[in-house]
Amino acid sequence: MKSTNIALALATLVAVTATPLFSQNQRNGQQVVLLDGQEFAIDTGAGESGFSLDLNAHRLVQLEGEEPVWMTELEKIEAKARGIKFFDITETQALGSSLRTKSTPTYPALHAQKQVTSVIKTLSTEGPRKNLVKFSSYRNRYYRSDTGKQSQQWLLSKLEEITTETASPSLQSLISISEFKHSWGQHSIILRINGSSSDERIVIIGAHQDSANMWPFLPAPGADDDGSGTVTIIEAYRALLVADFHPVRPVEFHWYSGEEGGLLGSQAVAQSYETHGAEVYSMSQFDMTAWVKKGTKEVVGIVVDYVDDALTHFNKKLIDEYLDIPYVETKCGYACSDHASWSKAGYPGTFSIESAFENDNPHVHSSSDRIDISDEFSFTHMLEFSKLAVAYVIELGGAKDM
Repeated sequence: MKSTNIALALATLVAVTATPLFSQNQRNGQQVVLLDGQEFAIDTGAGESGFSLDLNAHRLVQLEGEEPVWMTELEKIEAKARGIKFFDITETQALGSSLRTKSTPTYPALHAQKQVTSVIKTLSTEGPRKNLVKFSSYRNRYYRSDTGKQSQQWLLSKLEEITTETASPSLQSLISISEFKHSWGQHSIILRINGSSSDERIVIIGAHQDSANMWPFLPAPGADDDGSGTVTIIEAYRALLVADFHPVRPVEFHWYSGEEGGLLGSQAVAQSYETHGAEVYSMSQFDMTAWVKKGTKEVVGIVVDYVDDALTHFNKKLIDEYLDIPYVETKCGYACSDHASWSKAGYPGTFSIESAFENDNPHVHSSSDRIDISDEFSFTHMLEFSKLAVAYVIELGGAKDM
């Protein structure tokens, strides 16, 4: 592992200005950061600021095409603010190092039209709207903040409530909901529906639950990034419970912590699966599903770089068959969302987003990422992604006794 100064790494990888975005000093034992003339006093532990974050802590960061570099937490935040995409591998350096034989799954022709169509008819915008109003009401969902922990606990309780109130007794016996614990306090959530066959290849659908402003201590309601993806797959889950969906293969819904910190939660989960020899049939990421830019055609963005080609082709077929809007190919770049963690571990991943990247929501990573900022924020657009989630789960997870 190469250790170097972040300024050297940034000068090598991107053209940036010499002026830092943030300046830092110490005052009365606290870290004080200046941003746009406003001071923020930060406790290194969980103190009055509501954050547990040491801006001087060193983190090991992997940037595209480079050896890992050490940088401080503040330097990492600045890199993120400049649009640099990376893995924070401090706690997951073994990810992708397994000697297991990496499978190359093939995916079947679409065969579950009757089941998928019947479930899609029960989808609604009502639940996603209500859930997103609550989920985006926290000042932010930063993974090292008190409100990040609180939002994660609300999400966990909401999933438990939906399961208890909606799933049949036989289906409830197949479902487990657990926290995947992380050192930073906001935990990832894994919801599993056991399959009925001996085929243990897991079908995973995911979103990230955290949100972040350019400067993490500012408000970040995160309605689109990624509150929209979070509630989109909740709605798909609810509709599957209503249909008494009993999968053949195990199906898992994941809500990751710390995506905005360098794909922290998904890397930890993927590394655990890799270490334990889990077989993952597919992983589909839903990150931002709400925005339709004025003057553009409503589409699903299908990411075609850093993804599994066969699974991505299958994802396109799902859109053609089950959605009322078409797809457009788009590119996301290195380490751009949680599917990348699974790809790094050698598992097949795909990624669907609200539009081509040049037309996505301009308000993300700001206090304006709200549901009421513009009528370009569309719950009916999100509904198309819930359809996609339902189709993906049923077609690849299999449906018994529906």
